[in-house]
Amino acid sequence: MKIVRVALPVPLPRLFDYLLPDDMPLEIGARVLVPFGRQKKVAIVVQLPETTAIPKEKLKEIIALLDATSLFSSVTWDWLIWAANYYQGALGEVLFQALPVKLRNGESAVKNDRTFWRITEEGKNALCNDELKRSKKQAEALRYLSEKDLEKGEGDFSPSVWSALKRKHFVQEIAVQEEAKSWQAVLGNSPLVNVDNRLTLNKQQALAFSRLMFQREFNVWLLEGVTGSGKTEIYLQYIEEILKSGKQVLVLVPEIGLTPQTVQRFKARFNVEIDVLHSHLNDTQRLNVWFRAKNGQSAVVIGTRSALFTQFANLGAIILDEEQDSSFKQQDGWRYHARDLAIVLAQKLNIPMLMGSATPSLESLNNVKNGKYQHLILSKRAGNATALRQFVIDLKNQPVQQGLSQPLLARMKNHLEKGNQVLLFLNRRGFAPVLLCHECGWIAQCPHCEKPYTYHQHQRVLRCHHCGSQKTIPRQCGDCGSTHLVTTGLGTEQLEETLKAKFPGYSVARIDRDSTSRKGSLESYLENIQQGKSQILIGTQMLAKGHHFPNVTLVALVNVDSALFSLDFRAEERLAQLYVQVAGRSGRAEKQGEVVLQTHYPDHPLLTTLLAEGYPAFAEETLSLRHRMGLPPFSFQALFKAQAHFSEQVEECLLRIADFFHTKNIEGLQILGPMPAPLSKKAGQFRWQLLLQHPSRQVLQRVLREYQQANLEKNSQVRLILDVDPQDFS
Repeated sequence: MKIVRVALPVPLPRLFDYLLPDDMPLEIGARVLVPFGRQKKVAIVVQLPETTAIPKEKLKEIIALLDATSLFSSVTWDWLIWAANYYQGALGEVLFQALPVKLRNGESAVKNDRTFWRITEEGKNALCNDELKRSKKQAEALRYLSEKDLEKGEGDFSPSVWSALKRKHFVQEIAVQEEAKSWQAVLGNSPLVNVDNRLTLNKQQALAFSRLMFQREFNVWLLEGVTGSGKTEIYLQYIEEILKSGKQVLVLVPEIGLTPQTVQRFKARFNVEIDVLHSHLNDTQRLNVWFRAKNGQSAVVIGTRSALFTQFANLGAIILDEEQDSSFKQQDGWRYHARDLAIVLAQKLNIPMLMGSATPSLESLNNVKNGKYQHLILSKRAGNATALRQFVIDLKNQPVQQGLSQPLLARMKNHLEKGNQVLLFLNRRGFAPVLLCHECGWIAQCPHCEKPYTYHQHQRVLRCHHCGSQKTIPRQCGDCGSTHLVTTGLGTEQLEETLKAKFPGYSVARIDRDSTSRKGSLESYLENIQQGKSQILIGTQMLAKGHHFPNVTLVALVNVDSALFSLDFRAEERLAQLYVQVAGRSGRAEKQGEVVLQTHYPDHPLLTTLLAEGYPAFAEETLSLRHRMGLPPFSFQALFKAQAHFSEQVEECLLRIADFFHTKNIEGLQILGPMPAPLSKKAGQFRWQLLLQHPSRQVLQRVLREYQQANLEKNSQVRLILDVDPQDFS
């Protein structure tokens, strides 16, 4: 019997050994079915070792082979092993993340016959006679089938709709044996692009495009272009050139950037198979996309973060839009960053990587400075949009209702009476509540670190997240003696209720994750906005990008202060990015646009730089500040997060880990904590954190590997997460 070492989809940093008959051939990267405790689990073969540390008689036999060959190309395999090592993830979790759910569950990785729904004669008669007027979804499905067949699992119809139609003999299932034709074979002699949709590049675009075309091997390009400067047109013409060479393209976009308009623009340009991967697809649809890309049937795949794990027959380039967007960072399971992981994949495949942004991350701008990335700049805004007018409202001593000052309310009234729309933004990212005086702007600061205390509502204390000191909440301002102390922060629901009361004659639309959780609800809201049915819009990050609202002439950032004094050192950067994106929503047509910021600190140096000189100057100044403070990108971080039902358990767990790193006595290693997280209790569980920081990525990686190998005693009641290159400190 041979020994087989496999990875299982469990959050354990170890592999498992099994036995396999000598005459049974097996490849690394293939799936097998194994006994695991009382269960049967799908596993992936990682090694075929000669020996094992476990006595052979204690090893169990593999139940079945699921694949004759590896599911991964050699490059993909090396890349995933690298990812597991860098992000300190369990190899099983990483490998299974790279497969569609149906393959994780053991379904065949060989593409079988495709099954389609087809309308029957009875179905056609039922449609003509309007027999399904009480079953709207069934009637809609039949109308679709009257035009063309629909593959099972595709479309927006539930299984119950098809069951009912089949029971009535209105539809039938048709099996089609399909030969996997490449997208080039399907295209044949037809034109690749619809030239009527192709725009002529201006001088800046043409220069950027010619530089792109000069380099076809691995290179990272950062395309920095102001809103409306034509980045998408460069993407489209670049894709055209890659497709002409017979290769495929992967386009990655943020979760909130994958709009129907974006997809339609790509599909209108190219006469080839374009697949889309997003959260509303079912498991069958995702598997079909995986097959089509792997077999070379898809020319282009557009998707969010997880689309990165799609396997291609011949990938020629990766495009990543809005590279600064934090949604590219996975926030559960193993915490990879899709942007950084895509760059490593491009390097291993020796293909170009093109990233675009109006407000690049400071990490990427620093990589441009260091010569790691090539910089392409589009500084001219297309079209006839007029210049924006910027206003800052000083909130000190202003009467404020649910975050709305009188000057802002007056401006809103003025714009609404002219028949325009108003957009209010809440900045809730990187939020850590700070206590401040509404009268004079005083902030409760730690005397040791000169950093703002974080307000912990649950414990009713102020705590410094730099040195750990704490104090009780003061009753009055430390400067002027006022008792009007407030915390930064505001919710969309409270704001919605206030606006409905203030502007009873106007419709208010609140667009956040709660109000758009139902499928199709975001599209419905956006349609109402376009048609002018909603005049006052309240949004978070979801509305900042990619949406064109020609009648919005006033945009306001309501709660800027929560970012200016946040515990999260990236909060100011994200505020600046949000401001630039928000400004792009106002006055995009012929109408004059205004942008308003409300703050207690109108003279904050980073705010004044942003408003007076723009994002590039802000980024330069912030990078200089980060360098002086030794913060990323000039250092590297790893964050341990622990949570449990008892505070003592999480503190004890992280203290053991901190002690381990202290005993290493590594020069330059900063160990901050353990201490409660800014959101110290969530869903009945206490949350604590421990942050490691070092100027060298290699040193930090080495000490993290030593920690993993030490296999410290774990408390099963504590959920422990290790986040390398963390983006979220909440």
